This record gives sequence, structure tokens and C-alpha cells, in this order.
Amino acid sequence: MFLTLIQKEMMHHILSVRFVALLLMCLLLIPLTLSINYRSYRQDLVDYQEAVKLANIEEKTMNPKMPLEPEVEVSKLILKPTPLSVFAKGLEDSLPSYLGMTRNGITPGIPSTFSAPLSQLLGHLDFLFVVSTVFSLLALLFTFDVVAGEREVGTIRITLSNAVPRDLFLWGKLIGGYLVFVVPFLVSFLFGLFLLVWQGFPLDTPDIFPRVISLTAISLLYIGVFFAIGTVISTYLDNAKTALIIAFTVWVFAVLITPRLGFLAAKVIAPARTAQSVYMEKKALRDDLKAELKNQEMKMIMEIPPDDQGRVIISGNKLNELMKPIEEEHRLKFQDHANRLDRAYRREVKRQEQAGETLTRITPTASLIYLATSLTQTGQAQRSNYLQTGDRYYDMLDTDLFSKIDDYAANRSYNLSTDIVQITQPPPLETDTLVETFRQSAVDVLLLCFFAVTLTIVAFLKFFRLDI
Repeated sequence: MFLTLIQKEMMHHILSVRFVALLLMCLLLIPLTLSINYRSYRQDLVDYQEAVKLANIEEKTMNPKMPLEPEVEVSKLILKPTPLSVFAKGLEDSLPSYLGMTRNGITPGIPSTFSAPLSQLLGHLDFLFVVSTVFSLLALLFTFDVVAGEREVGTIRITLSNAVPRDLFLWGKLIGGYLVFVVPFLVSFLFGLFLLVWQGFPLDTPDIFPRVISLTAISLLYIGVFFAIGTVISTYLDNAKTALIIAFTVWVFAVLITPRLGFLAAKVIAPARTAQSVYMEKKALRDDLKAELKNQEMKMIMEIPPDDQGRVIISGNKLNELMKPIEEEHRLKFQDHANRLDRAYRREVKRQEQAGETLTRITPTASLIYLATSLTQTGQAQRSNYLQTGDRYYDMLDTDLFSKIDDYAANRSYNLSTDIVQITQPPPLETDTLVETFRQSAVDVLLLCFFAVTLTIVAFLKFFRLDI
């Protein structure tokens, strides 16, 4: 009996127009987006390699006694594109293309979206967008009339009058519709992976293949959540047209509005300064300290008693010795204030982002996006690793070079040093393992499971009490 119910539901969907729409979406969108995005990744990789070559041509040694303006970039940490961006671009196009190291701090390079083509105005199409937006809507179209449609035409009364248990009836509806939905999805996805491998995508590498499998699993779970949402709507309404309108309204809020509204609300709840304002504040502080040091140097020279002819004579080495402790005091003062500015800025940004994440996670779409971008190494974790690597690199340069620069010795030709400092090369960008990714994204995995289980239970409880 149970298999008969599943087969009946599968045939009902296969013979409908919605199944034709599903086939077209699967066959056109998934392989096409994967193939196009892989071409885009290969171009980004070529741009990265050219940028690395240009960076290697630049000077790798420096004399700390020579003039160096605070805004000059002495080295760069260049962001390397990840192959998994083929599935989800995430934050990759929004991140700085490089992090420039200057005495005033880290200056971010322009993101790749700065030179993006006009087509970017229409939005970016990738596998994550197709699953989160297109297939979530199709899942609702498959389930909005699963109960309401049969109540409207009266077939549910005939079916249940034949001693069919209500739980088996609803399970047959859900399983039959889900199988019809996911089989074309999986087949088209496998075909898209075949195209990627044929074009040279390294799918068989130990770090990529498990992530692709995990991405497929959470996509199926996300589709199951929207199957549950559609079933809940269908059990609470007895009219298919009304259920369709309500399902579409829920989709608009769950997929399009709420994930974006959460971060807009977070900007009001937890405002934060911009990175540019923090950089300009550091620059103003350094300029003030430099002017103050210059005044102290002039004051020190004026306090030296003149000789018999009224001339003030002091050797460069002597003036250097007198100014050295004052310069060190001002350098430490600047570093302390700059560190406090950076810590305050990071706290503000982190508080704002945490508020935004919390507000957006009331929808399954946000959890899918956070989890998928973490798996594809294009999300928040990768951004944090990128920025933290930049901070570590800056600390290395500050120890080896920036802390040894003497602005005033550079203005006294007799104090030029022959000591040459080797500029430290950028460290490799660290990435999280798959286990660490799931550990950090455990909340999103549990939320997707919670949505799927809870909504299914709600649908069954309502269906058991339904008056047919």
C-alpha cells in the first residue's frame, strides 16, 4: 500500500507541467552555471599569477634610514582564488584583491567587482543561487497542493475512506514528490561535475571532493526544508489557489527579504565605523606626532647655548642620541593608539555581524548560504583567515622594518646607515579543514535539521486533526 501511494504521487508529478519546468531548470541552469563559473575561475587564477609576478619584480630589500612615506606599500598579501568558488562565489569578489603593507597600517586593494563587467549589475549566477532561490521556489510549487488540492477536488476523502492510514498517505505524498524532485537535480548536477572534470577541474583532490559531497547533502536537506514548508501551508488551507499565493509570499520573505533585512537592522542596532575612517585617523595621528617631534627637535636645538661667535653647533650623532628616546616614546605611543583603534574597530564590526547573522538565521536560506560558503571556502571563515594572515604579516614587517625606520635620521645625510633589511615575504593563507568547517558551522547544520524536522511534525500534527 505504501509503495502504491508513492508511485501514485510520483506519476502525478511526472505528468504535470511543473515537472517539465523542473527538468528545464536542472538541465539548463546547473551544468551551464558550473561551466561558466569555472571559466571565470581560470581567468581569476591567471590574473592572480600575473599579480604575483609583478609583486616579485618589486624591491625586496630596504634601508630603514632612507626616506619612506607612511602611505607607501612595501609589500602585498595577494588573495588567491579558490577552485570551489565555481559552486559559490560568496565573498570572494568583494574581498580586497590584496592587502598592502604601509607604515600607517594595512591598505586594502580594490576588489575584483571594481572592474567587473556591466553584466554584474544583473547579479551573479552560481550553484548556490540556483539552489537557494530557484529550487526552493520549485519545491514549494511541488507541495503547495499536496493536501489542499486533493481536499478541493475531494479525492482525499475517497482515498482515506479505503482504510489508508493518514501517516502513510502523507508520507507517500512527501516521499513521492521528493524523489521526483531530487532525481533530476542529482542527475543534472552529476552531468555538471562531468563537464567540470572535462574542462580540468580538480574534483579528485582530497580537499575538494568531500566538500562537493557535503555541499550536495546540505542542498538536498535545504530542498527538504521547503518541501516541509509547502506541506505545512497545504495542510492549513483547503484551497489550492490560496495555498499557492501564501507559499509564494512565504518564499519571498524567507529567501529574498529577511536575509537582507537582518543586516540592515544590524547596522541600526550595532553601528560600526568604516575601515577607511580608522585608516585616516591613524594617518592624522602619525602626522600630529611627526609635527610634535619636529617641534621638540627645534626646541632642543634652541636650548643649546651658543658659542663665542653666537653659533649653535651640535653634531648629528649627538642630536640623534638626544632624539632617540623621544622618537621611541612617540613610536610606542602611536603603536599603542593604533592598536586600540584596530581593536575597537574589530569589536564594532564583529558585534554588528553577529547581530546580522542572528537576525537572518530565522530563515533556512541564511543557514544554507553560511554553510555553503564555508564549505566552498568563500565565506566568513575565509575572509577572517585572509585578514588575520594580513595582520600577522604586518606584525612581521613591523618587527623587521617599520619599527627600525627613523624619519629624522633620513633627513640628516650624515646619519645614513648601510644596514639593509630583507623584506619578509607574505605567509601562506591558512584554510580550515572540513572537520573545522563543520564544527564552526554546526549551528547552521542544526538549524536546517531543526527546520526540516519541526515543520514536518507540524504538518503531520495538523493533518491528523484535519476534518476532511
